[in-house]
Formats: sequence, C-alpha cells, structure tokens
Amino acid sequence: MPAQSLPDIHRIAISTSGGDAPGLNAVIRGFTKAAILKYRWEVVGLLNGLEGLVDTAKTIPLTLEAVRGLLPRGGTILGAASHGNPFQRSVVKDGQAVEEDLRPQMVKNFRYLGLDALVCIGGEGTMKIAADLGERGIPVVGVPKTIDNDLAGTELTFGFHTAVQTAMEALDRLQTTAASHHRVMILELMGRYAGWIALMAGIAGDADIILIPEIPFEMNEVVDAVLKRNRRGASFSIIVVAEGAREKAGDLHVMRCASEGTYANERLGGIGDWLAEKIHEQTGLECRSTTLGHIQRGGSPIAFDRILATKFGVKATGMIAKGRFNHLAVLEGGEIIARPFSEVVGREKNVDPEGQTVRYAERMGVNFGRTNREVRL
Repeated sequence: MPAQSLPDIHRIAISTSGGDAPGLNAVIRGFTKAAILKYRWEVVGLLNGLEGLVDTAKTIPLTLEAVRGLLPRGGTILGAASHGNPFQRSVVKDGQAVEEDLRPQMVKNFRYLGLDALVCIGGEGTMKIAADLGERGIPVVGVPKTIDNDLAGTELTFGFHTAVQTAMEALDRLQTTAASHHRVMILELMGRYAGWIALMAGIAGDADIILIPEIPFEMNEVVDAVLKRNRRGASFSIIVVAEGAREKAGDLHVMRCASEGTYANERLGGIGDWLAEKIHEQTGLECRSTTLGHIQRGGSPIAFDRILATKFGVKATGMIAKGRFNHLAVLEGGEIIARPFSEVVGREKNVDPEGQTVRYAERMGVNFGRTNREVRL
C-alpha cells in the first residue's frame, strides 16, 4: 500500500467549550508554542466556544507573545460557552421564531478563515460537537477537559486534580470549625453524575461519610453513622456529598432545568441543604451545609494539571501533523495517545462502587450510606 500523504497544514484554530477548568490556558500555551516552534503554523483562537465560527470577528491571533505567562493562569483567555446548543439560534422568519441550523455557516466560515484544522478543548458534550463537525468535513481533534473526570477513554482529565485539591483544603478548614462547634458539617461538591471529586476529596480530607451518585444512599444508614460517632464520643462529623448523589429510590436534586434541546439541560444542586435538614430532624444535632460551587473551577492549576494540560496540547499538534483527525488526545498508562471520538462520545466514566478506592475507604470506616458489610482488600 502506498504511504498515506500527510495533510498540508498552515493555519489552525483552537477553542475552549463547556465549563472552565484549571489548565485550559496551559493547553492553549502548549499547543501554540509547539505549533509555531516545531511546525511553523499560524494559530487562531476562537472566542467563547465556537462563536468564532459563527461570527468571524470573534477570533484572535495566538502568538508566542500572546501565550507568554499563561501557565499559572486559571480560566481561559478565549472565553468558554457552557450552555445552549452551539449549532442552533433563534431567528424570526415571517413573524415566527424558528431554530436556524448554524452548521453550514460554521463550515463555510471555517473555509473563509483559511483554516486547515480545528482543536476543540472540552468535555463529553464538546466531543459530541467536535465529532459532528468532523462528519461535516472539518478536520478536528479533541483535548479532554472536565473537573468531573467523567470523560470515557482517558484515565484523567486536566483540572480534576486541582478541583480535588481545592475541595480537600475546604474540608481541612471545615474540620476545625466543626470541632469547635460540635456540628455535623456537610460539603456539597460538583461532579454532575460522577462521584470522582467527592470520593477523592473526601478521602484526602478525612470525611466520615461520602455520598456519591454511583452508590444511592439509605438515609437511615447516614443517620445511624452520625449517631454511632456521637455515642463513641466524637464531637463532630464531616460529610462530603456529590451534587448528583441521591437517596435510594429517590430523585436527583435539580435546581433548574434548561429548555429542551440544550446541551446541559439539568443544573444539579441543593442536596447538601436537604441532607442537613434531614439529619437535624432525625438526630437533633446541629448541622450546617456548605456548597463549594464554582470555587472548584477557579484559580491556578496545580503542577500535575499544568503538566498534563501541556502534554495534551503538544500531542494535539502531533495528531494534526499526522492527519489523526476525529480523534482526541487521552491519557493511558502514563502516556498520551490518540483515541477515536467513536470510543468516547456517548459514554461516561463513573466510580466503581466495588472498586479498590471505595473498598479501602470502607475498610477504614468511611460510610457510603449503604449497609455495612465485610469488605475484601
């Protein structure tokens, strides 16, 4: 078979979509530096997700000077878009509001801007968008990003470890105030339908009870665990609860549902306050709930995430140079490799309720709101 010809690349666009995460700027920096210094490509930043493909004025040049000093900066210099369907917008025709499909315009503007490839940085929803654009002829590669660490196909996503570190530091502070006031303190954490942040932060922050979506909890078990600690002389208890956790046979706690057809149609939250009220009602103990919220997304990435994000960015340039489109860069066995969108889109990576991390935590006495049982090591 004849050798496959490599793509002729001159100008690349890069975008950041979905919720922000510590390390986005590190990806932008790593990609831009490798693209310019190794391949002599021109790099264009699309502003606010993919709006630069809808409105070509919403683009900026990315030079070596533009990315200098980005490594420690949180957020994204390109802006992000985490709501609504980027392929649709409402327009009025003949006096009626209708949904206009923007994809043909985005493909047209991709050509108008003289682009040869597109890099999409984001989570599972962004990878769906990237795969769709790839099917429409845009050469695209993906970089996985989510603090929730729930993207299938990669061992880790950048931003996750920084979010865990932030949550752990919050738990360290809650320990002292809980001890001072002899309270049950509850910390509600992000993660949507996956419990990775709550699990890891809870273990690192010495939580007594950890409630995650993958293990629907029994309220009587949670109450019993708190009362047992109280009878043993413990003056306080620390509970970590993921926003997507729910009582067995109960419903998710949803603050708001977006309109039909959007990419993020549920906004989870409120379970921490609900849990505090229930525990107080059934124990009489003083309970307080804290929701860490977007603090988990903000701030400077820790060293691990800076390095991982940089490696993802550099890998994306190599994938483009080799024509590995419709793939995303993932971490596997300590190495960054390329994986097809088809192996990632539509899948979610969840905590294994019987996995080693959960089993070891239970052996140390952490309660997950399920009936206690002998746990094998």
